[in-house]
Amino acid sequence: MAFDQHMDSPEMTLSSHRRRVVLSMLCIGLSFAAPAGAADTDPAIARIRSFYDALLDTMKQASRTSVRTRYDRLAPAVRATFDLPAMTRIAVGPAWTTIPAPEQQALIEQFGRLTIATYANRFDGYSGERFEVDSAVETRGANRIVHSQIIRTKGDPVVLNYLVHPVDDGWKAIDVYLTGTISELATRRSEFGTLLRDGGPASLIESLRQRADRMLQPT
Repeated sequence: MAFDQHMDSPEMTLSSHRRRVVLSMLCIGLSFAAPAGAADTDPAIARIRSFYDALLDTMKQASRTSVRTRYDRLAPAVRATFDLPAMTRIAVGPAWTTIPAPEQQALIEQFGRLTIATYANRFDGYSGERFEVDSAVETRGANRIVHSQIIRTKGDPVVLNYLVHPVDDGWKAIDVYLTGTISELATRRSEFGTLLRDGGPASLIESLRQRADRMLQPT
């Protein structure tokens, strides 16, 4: 929206002045409540909004698609949004350096597959939900926190905050905090640690594969 760049003249009417004040207030309000997909100068915010655009589109078509179709549609968006190799390393923890390279690659592949399958399985319908992403980020050293909410037609909003870090092509998420505080990777790390201790990398790889397979079963 363009505004007159010239200084106001003494003859400016009160109604004209009020109109400009209202327009200015609207612009300020929009900057704090921009919808998912709106243009934003911060690339970390833009990354999460782009992901939500893809997720919402998939949700709206869910009644006409299978979980496998949703998986295929969401896979590019998930891989563009999340640093899956880094998330796998963090979830495995210190044991990562002791795992042979072929098994590391298998863990990354199965972790990514499970992550995509989780979104395809859980977001299986649309009932008027919308996603809101805050227009300001929280700085955490070299990383950032992007704050967002799922606004539901019934019940309280679901708070989802994303920890993102810089990568070669911008920003990618390395953790998600449910209700703003519960770290997904902290939960994964506890689960992975038990499987690694009891059965080694092969046991964890197989567990991830089986869990993704179950989520992708047609209902």
